[in-house]
Amino acid sequence: MKAMLLAAGFGTRLKPFTEHHPKALAEVNGKSLLQHNIEYLRQFGIYDVVVNVHHFAEQIIQAIKNNDGWGSRVSVSDETDAILETGGGLRRAAWFFKDEEDFVLMNVDVLTDLHLDEMIAFHKKNKPLATLATTNRETSRYFLFNEAGILCGWKNIKTGEEKVMRHENNLISEAFSGLHIISTKIFPLMQPPEIKFSMVDVYLSLCASHSILSYNHSGSKFIDVGRPESLQKAQVLF
Repeated sequence: MKAMLLAAGFGTRLKPFTEHHPKALAEVNGKSLLQHNIEYLRQFGIYDVVVNVHHFAEQIIQAIKNNDGWGSRVSVSDETDAILETGGGLRRAAWFFKDEEDFVLMNVDVLTDLHLDEMIAFHKKNKPLATLATTNRETSRYFLFNEAGILCGWKNIKTGEEKVMRHENNLISEAFSGLHIISTKIFPLMQPPEIKFSMVDVYLSLCASHSILSYNHSGSKFIDVGRPESLQKAQVLF
């Protein structure tokens, strides 16, 4: 299996570090987030990784070269012309997954000890269009699943915005962990005319007619390293 690490973002929450560096190179215990996640994927036999780049792209490319991909085969998807968000970035990198059945998509700024092999086995057994890693933690935005773990919608509790695409009773709110396992069958279904769009919008546009499942890993260590204070917490966890 191959993987993509989403590393193109501006990392505005991680200022002042990201005023001069990409968030992918922020360090936790002497290793960049990029290195942590390339090594994390390698634990589960994933050696072929593509990284999308935009903000301080040259620093990421140089770090990959200087470290020989930290033991993995690391390719780059160039978004220096325009940042494409999660969906647009994945669609641009579709070439990397030619001849694959499934792949991993992961935000570079999350750290976890989730047993990815077990999540992959779950995905292959159930054969959804995508499997989304989730936890029961508190956040401002949630995916909404039915009791069978099938995606039905999304809500933002700060703004009150809610999008329900499958109308079912007793929807369960779960926080998304920024880690997906996706079937390559999704690529012809990603039809937004814009070049810049979110995977959340893709999932919401497809969940009424396709199975998109939750994989709850609330027993795992997890942190979104988006802010300077979360970097400090990550030092303790990882």
